[in-house]
Amino acid sequence: MTEVLSEDRLLQGRVKWFDTAKGFGFVVSDDGGPDILLHANVLRNFGQSTVADGSLIQLRAQKTERGIQATEVVEITPPEGPSVTPLADLAEVDPAELAAAKLQPARVKWFDKGKGFGFANVFGSPEDVFVHIEVLRRSGLADLLPGEAIGIKVLDGKRGKMAAEVLVWESANSL
Repeated sequence: MTEVLSEDRLLQGRVKWFDTAKGFGFVVSDDGGPDILLHANVLRNFGQSTVADGSLIQLRAQKTERGIQATEVVEITPPEGPSVTPLADLAEVDPAELAAAKLQPARVKWFDKGKGFGFANVFGSPEDVFVHIEVLRRSGLADLLPGEAIGIKVLDGKRGKMAAEVLVWESANSL
C-alpha cells in the first residue's frame, strides 16, 4: 500500500509520454518539479484508455512515498501544432464539412501503433473505415485497442472511407 503524504492538488501540465502496454506514463507540471505518474486506471476513470504525448492535461495529484501520482484526470486537450504526418486526404477537406459530419458509433477492428494506422467498423455498416495515427493524435489519443467502442466522423477519402475525428465512446456518448 502506498502511503499518502499530501492532499490532492489541482495541477496542469503536458503529457510527457504514455504507454498503453505498460499501463502508465508521466506528466510534466507547468509548475515544475518532478514528473507526475499517470496510471492507466486513473485515465480509464476519465473515460480514455490512452492519451497523446504533448496533450495538455489538468489533473489532481498527490505526493506519496513513491513520488507524485495523479489521482484524477479533470480535462485533456489534444496537442497543438503542425502535423507530423500531413494527411493529403484531410488537407483538402473543408472545415465546415468536417464540423457538419455526423459522429457515428463504431468499434475498432484493429490498430497497429507501429504501422501508424488501423481500421474500425461503423455500427450497421460492413465497410472498413481507415484510421490514421495522426487523426488519433489530433483527437488527443495515442492508440486504440481491438474491440474498443469509439465515436468517429467519417469522410470519403481518395481510397475509401476514412476517420477524420475519433473520440473515445464515453466522450462521444456525452455530446
